[in-house]
Amino acid sequence: MHYLNKDIGKYGEDLAETYLKNLGYEILDKNFSCKFGEIDLIGKDKEYTCFIEVKTRYGTFYGYPCEAVTKNKQFKIYKVAQLYILKKKLFNENFRFDVMEILLNNNEKNPSIRLIKNAFYI
Repeated sequence: MHYLNKDIGKYGEDLAETYLKNLGYEILDKNFSCKFGEIDLIGKDKEYTCFIEVKTRYGTFYGYPCEAVTKNKQFKIYKVAQLYILKKKLFNENFRFDVMEILLNNNEKNPSIRLIKNAFYI
């Protein structure tokens, strides 16, 4: 089951990347990780550097995908973002935390994709 979840997550990240590029985002990094955790996508949307968490599910039985971005998860994303900013020397940038929610259907055609800009603040 764990491998299936990783495959679904990777598929969702690929869908999210394509979706964001179609909106005009420049993808700066994918799966940036450190000892604090990982950020799925880091992109540039006009004047904002965006740290994007992608959540993909096959249904809402356990809640909507965005609900999985708990306060604890938000804090981990924030810590990874701090390290990324230091490492890339992005001190004069505007930053934002976004969440991509992807709901797949059984035949994987026409998934529901929702981008939540400024999904949380720390």
